[in-house]
Amino acid sequence: MKFFNLISFVVVFLISAVSANAQSDYRIRPGDVLQIEVLEDPSLNRAITVLPNGQITFPFAGNISAGSRTVSQVQASLRQGLSSNFTSPPTVFVGVQPYQDPFASTQTATGPTIDVYFVGEVNNPGVVQVEKGTTLLQAVAVSGGVSRFAAIKRIQLRRTDPRTRVQRVTILNYKALANGAVTTDIELKDGDVILVPERRLFE
Repeated sequence: MKFFNLISFVVVFLISAVSANAQSDYRIRPGDVLQIEVLEDPSLNRAITVLPNGQITFPFAGNISAGSRTVSQVQASLRQGLSSNFTSPPTVFVGVQPYQDPFASTQTATGPTIDVYFVGEVNNPGVVQVEKGTTLLQAVAVSGGVSRFAAIKRIQLRRTDPRTRVQRVTILNYKALANGAVTTDIELKDGDVILVPERRLFE
């Protein structure tokens, strides 16, 4: 078992070293997906989308600034944020999948487009570019829908005022919208974040 763990560590280290070398000068941008791995606790491993304000949220570390920073800088911040939960600073690896418009080569836009960010329990987290005037229901459908673990009665729409930078959070009942019980769909704005929380037990 120890030999297997050693081999796993070497493989992860080599992959991370190659990735880090290739991305050492890259500055992380909103919409990028960060693949974060904590060697000492694999249950923390996950892919996280960088929000429009450049922030990410990671368990036990809280909010971390990632926008305009390098991979090594984000790794250092995560390591520092997680240190209090380990006997010694953990080994953290960060890989970056730069944001690419999934519809750039297949969609012919008929008008102005906006960027909508999907995070949480959705099938395809990240940034989706949709036409101006797209509603919440339409955007969720285009993005691939929510996962089976989604708390669809309390989806959060987070909208930041471009002038004051104050964020407003609106709780939406996606199930009621989808079933027609609520007929007023919400038109999305550029930079909107749709956060789908995980369903609680018996919810």
